[in-house]
Amino acid sequence: MNTIEETLRNAPPPTATLADVWRRQPQTGASAPRIRATRPEDFAAIIALQRATYPDIPPWTEAQLAAQVAAFPEGQMVAELDGRVIGASASLVVAWDEYAVDHTWKGITGDGTFRTHDPAGRTLYGAEVVVDRHRRGNGVGRALYQARRQLCQRLNLRRIIAAGRLPGYRDVKDVMSPELYAMRVVWGDIPDPVLRFQLAQGFHYCGVIHNYLPEDAPSCGHAALIVWLNPRYAAPRPAALARKAAA
Repeated sequence: MNTIEETLRNAPPPTATLADVWRRQPQTGASAPRIRATRPEDFAAIIALQRATYPDIPPWTEAQLAAQVAAFPEGQMVAELDGRVIGASASLVVAWDEYAVDHTWKGITGDGTFRTHDPAGRTLYGAEVVVDRHRRGNGVGRALYQARRQLCQRLNLRRIIAAGRLPGYRDVKDVMSPELYAMRVVWGDIPDPVLRFQLAQGFHYCGVIHNYLPEDAPSCGHAALIVWLNPRYAAPRPAALARKAAA
């Protein structure tokens, strides 16, 4: 039986993803993408990006995308360059205490419809980020993450929580647990591109969610739970204190 180190040495390098952009500078002369709200005419482009980026995972349907925009239009964004959609992100607000570690992608997103969106919640949940594989290195992923952080601050939400794929785990699943895999990514031993990118965006690793998205074969269905805390969050003041301060 191979040792963990032998398995890591022999495993193929992870396929480059949008997360590789954190390791290199934007291409010389590359234009910055424009981040704007998702519109119905963007749905076909978003679905095409998902198909190309995650061939093992069924893409969203136009009905799901329409439901997301209807539920929480501020949280649905695209990155546009030269009139073409080259990236997209989708978010919703949740009451995190109702989910915590024991949740699945389908459960927390209402199977992609965002019917679970709760305006009274204090957590912005990142359900998706996808970038055109031919545009990696142009800062598209960073721009989408920055727009999501700005939204979190604008709405005065306490945090952003998301679940990151572990696309290299399948190659080492016989010699280590997903928890050890994720920790070795954090320690710098394994160059998993997704989690490393998310850590570079200011997120903290919190643990592994088992069976988060069973369709994600490269991750064996698992995902890394990550959190970004809003440094500008202002906790609501009790009504009595607010009245006293106003007096």
